[in-house]
Amino acid sequence: MKKVLVFLSMLLVVVSMAAKMELVVWTHEDPNRTPLEEGYIKEFEKMYPNVEIKRVTYPSDKIKEVLLTAFAARKGPDIFNIEIQDEYPYIVNGRVAPVDLSVLGLKNYNDLKNLYLEGSLDAVTYEGKIYGLPLELTNWCIFINKKYFREVGLDPEKDYPKTWEDMVRVSEKLVIRDGQIIKRRGFDFRYPYYLTFFVPMVEQLGGALFSADGKTAIINDNAWLKVLDFMKQWGPNGKNLGSPTYTAARKEFNKDNNTVAMCLSGLYQIDRIKAENPAFYNSKEWMVVPFPVFQNAVKDVRCNFYGHYYMVNAESSKEKQEWAWRFINFMLSHPQEYLTKVGLIQPRKDLIESDVFKNYPYANVFLEDMKKAHIVPLHPQGPQIEQLIREAVESVMLTKTTSQDALKTLKKKANDLLKEEQ
Repeated sequence: MKKVLVFLSMLLVVVSMAAKMELVVWTHEDPNRTPLEEGYIKEFEKMYPNVEIKRVTYPSDKIKEVLLTAFAARKGPDIFNIEIQDEYPYIVNGRVAPVDLSVLGLKNYNDLKNLYLEGSLDAVTYEGKIYGLPLELTNWCIFINKKYFREVGLDPEKDYPKTWEDMVRVSEKLVIRDGQIIKRRGFDFRYPYYLTFFVPMVEQLGGALFSADGKTAIINDNAWLKVLDFMKQWGPNGKNLGSPTYTAARKEFNKDNNTVAMCLSGLYQIDRIKAENPAFYNSKEWMVVPFPVFQNAVKDVRCNFYGHYYMVNAESSKEKQEWAWRFINFMLSHPQEYLTKVGLIQPRKDLIESDVFKNYPYANVFLEDMKKAHIVPLHPQGPQIEQLIREAVESVMLTKTTSQDALKTLKKKANDLLKEEQ
């Protein structure tokens, strides 16, 4: 009898193990977010022993490629997040499942929208349904190392660049070169995220990526030419102030090693400074200022904001989809921790209205800039169009291609892409 009981006990263990459901999550690397979300996974698995969460991370540029390959092979993860401009085609093409309102305890989509800042869910709303929940909405401002300003006789509090023309003048004072090799950049851009920072610069001068009806790309040649000329002058064949060939400025900034004085980044950069270089963080020798605007701007547009939305694979089983939304909702029910431990802003009303947000360093700078910004352009061909802009910008910066020729090529290829959609 004892042997029978032991056997039955072992059998129950085997059955329970076999019945355990595995949810696979793919997300971009973030050293500060990983311990936070791994902690949520442990809590969730303790609450629901029948569920096992496998979290896999990839570099931000790599995850887009592996996700595309996986979905093409019908082997995508149950849950994923990438930047919304890259996620949007998955929505349009029916590859992701709408939010399960019943799991969230909500009656309708209006109840869900009321939890968030107005417009926060527009990017994932398609044909009347909502397809993702925001891990973060992120815009970029300028981070400044104050001591390098003082070193060249500038007062960071007064002399920080308010216009792109200022940015050139200030960077010319800050730059240190060894021949043509830059040893310290005053500032450099966030290559290759051209939909995020470059398009707003064009919009400041009256240009646009798309026409109002969305049928034509690259609007107002003059605005595009002016910004392409600006980038040409910025690069190694112009004033030699920066280049896509150097290490990303935001990665160098935290080191405080005299290689970059300013960078373009999000609120999350603050927590990365704190984690990677506590001495620099505690020195208070850094500050954050708004995204610059051209002197002759016709529109006060700031850096586009983008979002990372957690989404669920439409090809996962209905049971997995339900549990996936349950887990996503559990993680995202901690907006204050995401802010204080990772520096990510979930656009939830309860967070923005909280004292935690109001007292967070420079949160107001990002929020005020976001009020003058809009979501990064969303289009089924968005990733391909960004690549075309990259080719145009980097051709004028790194080769002898003229801005006129680069624009001509960009305009033709972008509009050819739109024609394929029509």
